[in-house]
Amino acid sequence: MEILFIITTLFIVAVINLITKRKSIIEVASIIASLIYLVLSVAIALQVSSSGLYAPWSWQFFAIDDLGAIIVLVLGLVGFTTTIYSVQYLRQEMYKNIIGFKRMKQYFVLLNIFFAAMFLAITSSNPIFAWISIEATTLSTAFLISFYNKPSAVEGAWKYLIINSVGLLLGFFGTLLFFTSIDLSSAGLINWQLLTANATHLDPLLAKIAFVFVLIGYGTKVGLVPMHTWKPDAYSKAPAPIGALLSSALLPIAFVIILRYKAITDIVVGPLFSQRLFITFGLLSIVVAALIMFNAKNYKRLLAYSSIENAGVMVLGFAFGGLGVFAAVLHLIYHSCVKVVLFLSSGNLLLKYNSAKIFNIKGALKIIPVTSVLFIIGFLIVTGIPPFGMFMTKLYVLSSGMKEYPIVSLIALFFLALVFVSFLKYITTMFFGDKPDNIEKGENNIWLLIPQIFLVVVIIILSFYLPPFLHTLINNVVLQY
Repeated sequence: MEILFIITTLFIVAVINLITKRKSIIEVASIIASLIYLVLSVAIALQVSSSGLYAPWSWQFFAIDDLGAIIVLVLGLVGFTTTIYSVQYLRQEMYKNIIGFKRMKQYFVLLNIFFAAMFLAITSSNPIFAWISIEATTLSTAFLISFYNKPSAVEGAWKYLIINSVGLLLGFFGTLLFFTSIDLSSAGLINWQLLTANATHLDPLLAKIAFVFVLIGYGTKVGLVPMHTWKPDAYSKAPAPIGALLSSALLPIAFVIILRYKAITDIVVGPLFSQRLFITFGLLSIVVAALIMFNAKNYKRLLAYSSIENAGVMVLGFAFGGLGVFAAVLHLIYHSCVKVVLFLSSGNLLLKYNSAKIFNIKGALKIIPVTSVLFIIGFLIVTGIPPFGMFMTKLYVLSSGMKEYPIVSLIALFFLALVFVSFLKYITTMFFGDKPDNIEKGENNIWLLIPQIFLVVVIIILSFYLPPFLHTLINNVVLQY
């Protein structure tokens, strides 16, 4: 019931937003929908942790396992906070005449469709339905990336649309290759459980080819190097809340789908094949992202490359296994929360300075002190500074690989240190020093700060205390992968 209620609510609110002509109705309806999403996502996570797999209608349409429950919970959390922020953010842009009512309406319609598509992607028991839902996220967010209708934004949206569509087409081909293990004439509706049960019937060579296609296809959505080229343009041109959702919600969903195919492939050919691929793409993502971040010019693009680097850390964690998997799942949760903090804070910087270029931001700590402190805290969290949880997750990931792959762990450690140096250089430039005389001092609105403050508190709590249900879910994921 929870699944249907969430999907129905999101689509109904999208329709309400489409037909109404009152701004207040659009805002209130979207907030209520995201709140319902959050409450029911907690209920689903609690149910899965206590009772195991949640599969209404016997796997026919939906199924939520332990990792899926974690992602659903993350979606609920980041969805609610970004919706709260979006209301005031768009009010500020309307006040500045950057957008009009029509654009605002379009934003909230597409936002709720985006949420619904992501939820369907992670809960669908059918790989084809999951692929369709991921493709739907591409279509809805393409319009949000080109939201401001500037030539560079339109270019970024087309780049995002073409690269991701080609990537997902490759992923679809890989999916069809996995289907060769099943007698389609009598199988009915194929689901993840059926694919896993029939994995032994799959030809080993075909399984390797299929997984490579899936990894490249869905890896494009994750933003793994070298399939990452759309990310900096999309993240930098989209409204700040959409950049936050692309990094904190869509990235982990695509990654989970890769992991589901990895589990099937490991049954057929053993874990070594997927492990080597994960190590290659994970390490490459960390190295390339760190090198480009060192010469970044745009702080939203900087956050995009930070997402690529952290995706590499997660991939390495699952490649190393054991403690690395536990750390990677926890890293995913921390990363989703902190990226919302950073992107929403970058939105405040953009509203105040009217520029996304790093060299145009001076003395921010004196002009918008709360936003600046939140951004600096986000920097400390995302780069893995103690006592925040991402310090331990990165440490555990690297230590789990030190025994069998010490060179890989040491290279990753060096470039993670380079990421910290790069971030620190830009933080010093943007937030310290003398403030410009032509910019008025003061935060724009308290509601542009509350979502980030809330998530920072969540991260701090989770850094020192894991709720029992969340601990159970993560432990079950470790046993599965």
